[in-house]
Formats: sequence, C-alpha cells, structure tokens
Amino acid sequence: MLIRKVWALLGVVIFSGALIHAQKAGSKALTAQDLVEIQQLYAKYNWALDSGDAEGYASTFTPDGVFNNNAGHDAIVKFAETFHGGMGAHVRHWNTNLMVLPTADGASGQVYLVLVDFGTKPATIVTSASYSDELVKTTQGWRFKKRATKGDVAPVKPQ
Repeated sequence: MLIRKVWALLGVVIFSGALIHAQKAGSKALTAQDLVEIQQLYAKYNWALDSGDAEGYASTFTPDGVFNNNAGHDAIVKFAETFHGGMGAHVRHWNTNLMVLPTADGASGQVYLVLVDFGTKPATIVTSASYSDELVKTTQGWRFKKRATKGDVAPVKPQ
C-alpha cells in the first residue's frame, strides 16, 4: 500500500513538473492521452520500418516532414524502401528512455536507439544513437515534423 502511494505521488510530481515547464515555456500542456498517442507513434515508426512497410513508416511524418536529410513524403518512402532492401531486412530498432516535453508548436521528443542485427547468432548490436524530434498534432494524430539521428561516439580517453 505504501509503495502504491509513493508511486502515485511520484506520478503527480512528474506530471506537475511537466505542467509547470509548459506554463513557463508558453507551451500548451500535454494530456495523458497525448503522451499515450505519442508513445504509439514511436512504436509505429519502429514496427513499420523494421517490417518494410515504407508507406506506414512515412505516415508517421507530416507530409513535409524531415528525417535527417530526407525531406517530404516521397523521400521518406524511398529511404525506408532502400533501408529495408539492405541491412533493414535483418535488424530491429529498440528505443528506450522516451522523454516528451511540450513546446509552443506541439512537443519535443528524445529517445535512445539500439539497432540489433538478428541475422547474426547470437544477435549483435549494430549501433547505438539517439533521436531528437519535433512533433505536431495533426487531424490524423501526432506526427514527426522533424527527426534527427545522432550516433553515439565513445569519449576519447586522455593518454
């Protein structure tokens, strides 16, 4: 019972902090429903790309959305087709530590990425990176407006 109360209090503190941040930044607060829909957007992005569903993948973006150097629906579809035709046919995207904050235009998101190659036995990590995202709420739901990948680089050890 005490643990439930602690978790409930922690949830209230986190949600209140997000509301205060939104008010200070002039941003509209995100609802619990917004957060669930955004989490589902991240999941759809990964499932569509990993399964080779280029149109489904592109549908996670606004029509003028940008993924790294790929701008607009057609370029994003082409990227997904090319990716899945090569390495993407045997890798899975694993995202963790999703952080979503309200912005004046919608929301910003950050998430870690681990790309796993299941074509090797045992499966191996291909790379790790992070995504930085600009999200907007459209009539079709939440979409990526801009998504940028930043590969992880090990710090240089002093000699």
